[in-house]
Amino acid sequence: MIVGIVGKPSSGKTSFLNAACLTDAKVASYPFTTIEPNQGIAYVRKPCPHVDLGVEDTPVNSLCMEGIRHIPVELIDVAGLVPDAWQGKGLGNQFLDDLRQADVLIHVLDASGSIDADGQPIEAGSYDPKQDISFLEREINMWFLQIIQKDWNRLTRHAESARKEIDEPLADKLSGLGITRSHIRWALREESVSKEKPVNWSDEELFNFVEVLRKISKPMIIIANKIDMPTSEKYLNSLLELENEGYIVVPTCALCEYALKKLDEKNVIEYKSGEKSFKVKKSDAISDKEKASLERIQTEILAKYGSTGVQAALEKAVFELLDMIAVYPVHDTTKFADSEGRVLPDVYLVKRGTTAKEFAGKIHTDLAETFIHAVDARTGKRLGENHELSDGDIIKIVSAKGIK
Repeated sequence: MIVGIVGKPSSGKTSFLNAACLTDAKVASYPFTTIEPNQGIAYVRKPCPHVDLGVEDTPVNSLCMEGIRHIPVELIDVAGLVPDAWQGKGLGNQFLDDLRQADVLIHVLDASGSIDADGQPIEAGSYDPKQDISFLEREINMWFLQIIQKDWNRLTRHAESARKEIDEPLADKLSGLGITRSHIRWALREESVSKEKPVNWSDEELFNFVEVLRKISKPMIIIANKIDMPTSEKYLNSLLELENEGYIVVPTCALCEYALKKLDEKNVIEYKSGEKSFKVKKSDAISDKEKASLERIQTEILAKYGSTGVQAALEKAVFELLDMIAVYPVHDTTKFADSEGRVLPDVYLVKRGTTAKEFAGKIHTDLAETFIHAVDARTGKRLGENHELSDGDIIKIVSAKGIK
């Protein structure tokens, strides 16, 4: 799974990446610091089943700490987006190309209003960050639209002559954007346009379809970053009101998260990402200036908002926006182990509603092609191919090619 970090230059995208992944990508107060995309690995959390089962686990593709399974997700911080990026302005072409691989987007806003539409520093509080949401959505919409329009007449006429619905040829054309046939079918249902006569769609109908397709295939969460700056108070409430329009908005201080993690890494404090407090372990190793900063982070960020927002944003993107669940494949249902005896070694993030057979295919295509049945390791119940999995399931796949 790939999480794309997007936004205009200088909004704090790279700071968010560094905070989430404890990387050291270059950060600066001028536009286009990021040219090549920065990448890192962050983690989302789920209670580990080994606690309820009373067994010791041996995780392989993830981490388990104090009964919590930390599941890796890849983050990519792409070049800043400016108005008319879809026409090539700024680093637009590169930004949009890097965006192709993302499953979900985290849109980082400068909630303090300290940078203009092009990412240039201005007087704090003089720019309404809410403007950035509509502009960024439009850029991605227009990018999708120009790709679709290039072959629209040919695609629609071919589909009509072959008596096919438009979803099949369109999925082939857009597969490089990470758009699937199910995305397109969902968008067609949502927009209620004619699947049989797309050649007759108006320009407005096509644009509306593209907008819905973008929302479905590249869902986006909003990060109100830099809440440690005084001018953020001016805009934060109006940003949070966007939740009434269906957005997910998370107040965030990426720099605070990074500072806490670095001190935890040095064993100066004890801090777990997503927590609302920390514990000082080596007071004599902290300067007076650092102590004042830590006190401010505790009172003005953690106590006020419940966390720095970084971990909350990741988990809302994965578990709430994408609606992913965690499923554990095993070979031995009595010991909850793989063929090598490792207990609960792997965990997969899959979309809620994923069936047993679809899950088999995510492990290996051969398992789906020769699927016989699955087994719920907790209950021993046999599961058919269309059985929908639940969060925390431990599943054995039985197939003609072998057993996972």
